[in-house]
Amino acid sequence: MMPHAQVPHSERALLLIDFINPLDFPGAEKLAAPALRAAKAAAKLRDRCDRQGIAVVYCNDNYGVWQSDFHSLVSQLTGRDGEAGEIARLLAPRATDLTLLKPRHSAFYCSPLELVLREMEAKELFVCGLAADMCVQLTAADAFMRGFKVWAPADCTAAETPGAKAAAMKHMATVLKCDVRASTARRK
Repeated sequence: MMPHAQVPHSERALLLIDFINPLDFPGAEKLAAPALRAAKAAAKLRDRCDRQGIAVVYCNDNYGVWQSDFHSLVSQLTGRDGEAGEIARLLAPRATDLTLLKPRHSAFYCSPLELVLREMEAKELFVCGLAADMCVQLTAADAFMRGFKVWAPADCTAAETPGAKAAAMKHMATVLKCDVRASTARRK
């Protein structure tokens, strides 16, 4: 049995959105390569967050399966070839990471995310993942409406097309007041 992660005190939290993903939907073939690049950047950011004591929270789709078990999904995907397997191996959660399943696009919608973040006393969220123009943007919007400061590092997100990603990053920067600088451009 896997040990349960405790909710740590952390004024900042790294949210990894939908990286653990079978990439088996229409359009996934366009998302796979950019997703792997984003996952590599997010893995480096996760390592930096670990060194700084910043909590890591995985927010992942349940893919419509209400008996879902996140760790079973990770296990299944780490055995696959291709980008989905490589991403799962690169970003597999550790025992200290928190994991939750979400039923829709925003990680806040019908999930315990807000409760967990309030319990850890988080003030700023680092929102990374798939896809920039869907789940990442909608999570950033919900975080903004709840008063969180949001950093959505552009190199840690991906979308099916460069245009979709650019539009999402622009919207997050201008409307949602997110910091969208790359993970390498920001040190704290």
